[in-house]
Amino acid sequence: MTYTAPTRSWRGCVALITLWTVLVYGYLQFGAEGWIVGTLALFTLPAAWDLCVGRAAGLTLTPETMEWHSGRVRDRVALNDIERVRLDRRFDLSMRVTLVLHDGRKQRLPQDVLPPSDQLQPALAAQGVQTERHPFSLF
Repeated sequence: MTYTAPTRSWRGCVALITLWTVLVYGYLQFGAEGWIVGTLALFTLPAAWDLCVGRAAGLTLTPETMEWHSGRVRDRVALNDIERVRLDRRFDLSMRVTLVLHDGRKQRLPQDVLPPSDQLQPALAAQGVQTERHPFSLF
């Protein structure tokens, strides 16, 4: 199984443009302080950078390994080193995937490399990897 996350989304672009429009409108129409508008705009710069650069993210599952990449970060784990994969549904309805290794270590997969859980869980089961699903985990 190979999954490549979409690097640029129309929702992200629309959200960024909408937020910038609201900030400019607040500055021009309501006389918002420039330093407040500037500070709020600073929080949007990482999203704008990701949108412009279009960094790649994805996950590849082969019979021997699980590999993932997110931006400049790349990692790989041999499937025979994985004891189980824990799939936690969080209250914001996103998934958190944790690899529990035989030596007791835990490796959390980055959020942007995750395929939909209905694709990931059967692919892991097909490779003989045990999965645990936990709905609505706080921590």
